[in-house]
Amino acid sequence: MAHQSDFRNWLAENPKMMGALWALIVILAETGKVAADNGTVIGP
Repeated sequence: MAHQSDFRNWLAENPKMMGALWALIVILAETGKVAADNGTVIGP
């Protein structure tokens, strides 16, 4: 299993991935807000 420092080192070597991960987090957060506001049921 990878250690947290391994992930930090990988991000330091691939700085563009920090932006990609940040964008993914923002998109997922906004999607959750929209689904909650509309009363949408996601899943079975």
